[in-house]
Amino acid sequence: MAAPAAASPAAAGTAAFVQPVVVSSTSGPQASSAPARAWAGILSSIRTHPRSWVAAGATAAFLIIGGGSFAAGAATGGPAQPAALNAPVHTASPSASATPSSTPTPTGRPTANPAAAATALKTCSVAGPASDGRLGTLEAQVVDAKTGQVLFDRNGGTGAPTASVMKTITAGAAISALGADYQISTTAVKGSQPGQVVIVGGGDPTLGTGKPQWYQGAPTLTDLADQVKKAWAADPSNAGQPITSVVADASLFGGPTWQASWHENPERTPEGSTAEIAALMADGDKQSPTKLESPRGTDPVGDAGQAFAQDLGAKYDGAGSAPQGAAQLGVVKSQPISALITEALQNSDNTVMEMIARLVAIKMGAGNTFGAIDAGDTAALKKIGVDTSGLTIIDGSGLSADNRVPPSFFSSYLTKVLNRENGLGVIYDALPIAGQSGTLAKSYGRFTGASAVATGQVHAKTGSIDGAYTLAGVINAKDGSQLVFSIYALGNVGDSARAAIDSLTAAIYSCGDNLSNS
Repeated sequence: MAAPAAASPAAAGTAAFVQPVVVSSTSGPQASSAPARAWAGILSSIRTHPRSWVAAGATAAFLIIGGGSFAAGAATGGPAQPAALNAPVHTASPSASATPSSTPTPTGRPTANPAAAATALKTCSVAGPASDGRLGTLEAQVVDAKTGQVLFDRNGGTGAPTASVMKTITAGAAISALGADYQISTTAVKGSQPGQVVIVGGGDPTLGTGKPQWYQGAPTLTDLADQVKKAWAADPSNAGQPITSVVADASLFGGPTWQASWHENPERTPEGSTAEIAALMADGDKQSPTKLESPRGTDPVGDAGQAFAQDLGAKYDGAGSAPQGAAQLGVVKSQPISALITEALQNSDNTVMEMIARLVAIKMGAGNTFGAIDAGDTAALKKIGVDTSGLTIIDGSGLSADNRVPPSFFSSYLTKVLNRENGLGVIYDALPIAGQSGTLAKSYGRFTGASAVATGQVHAKTGSIDGAYTLAGVINAKDGSQLVFSIYALGNVGDSARAAIDSLTAAIYSCGDNLSNS
């Protein structure tokens, strides 16, 4: 509210010199004659200076009327003024020697503090889709990526299982610890026995047998075997000694190979989304290598070792260790980490992310087991300025129901991803797109029907385990704003939660920055 205009110096000066008529309360004879003498003096003055008395009278009338108006406003309970406007106005005290034509120096007048910037009222509600019973217990948060304003929040600070949205966290840790261009090596060295070759696993989940497989552009055991044969033949010390045996060294990773909190079924056998986690495997240890998901074996190291021995025309002698300082006979390298992240986020590949998480833990000096993943990931994320408080990380894939990450974490983390800080833009580029790619494609039943309004405008990672269905990413909203979001449907929920999540996400897309928290 604007401050009232100050009176002009002339008006202030005139008002200052209007003298009040004081009626004495003294009793007795003198009191009774005092009013008569006072009025006589006033009448004489009016006759002598009529113009001055007219001006003074007008000013007095203005003050009386103004005072009455102020009193009336106070009596009727008008709007309260800011504290600065309620402060008393100090006027100059009249000087005894001053004349009516002189103007005193005005004192400072308090002014109102500048008004705080108004915040537009958000009026677009998603209360309907947010109350869908298929969502179970809802945890969610939506933030304007540009301003950081929280637009929508439902238990956003409460940690909960992430399901496969955890893969985005593993990806960020990998970029920090390993770098987007890092490639995983599988090597072969000369063994301690005559004619022996040791294959040393480096943690590459995409290493193939040389036959058609799901992972495109991956290195193969056949390529490695060809290098070994050439190197062996070129070494004079091997003259007359053929390659006769193969030993597999998978000591880079410690056990166990299966996380205790993972369900044996359906993850392991019928669905086949996850292999035993070992530093050496071939074709993702799938029985059907060309498929995304396939039943897996129970001895990935042995299966890879036997396949390599077959390529060399040797026998497999089981697991062992490479001799210290052994001569290298060959090496093959995986696709860069950026490509592996793309594969894992697009297709929600558990095995790829578990292998990467283990490599992060090793690189950060945290250890080489499942138990080291939490410390490894958090240390790597802290390096790039990610706040990891409130996180409990059990695995790299999100399969464990014991993972705990609040939606508010994704609000800050995914803002960094969107802004491509510290190389994290690789993650944004790898996220499935609503109705178009990866696990958000229409072939997965995502963003169909009314939710199709957001087709192409949501880049996000999906997740589903028993008791938790999730989605987190970036919405390029209808009004042009960019929103980072995460939605968890928890508790007694099933596959129908996916459609409910899509419906809520599409409603958020339509609201954009006008999204209301009500």
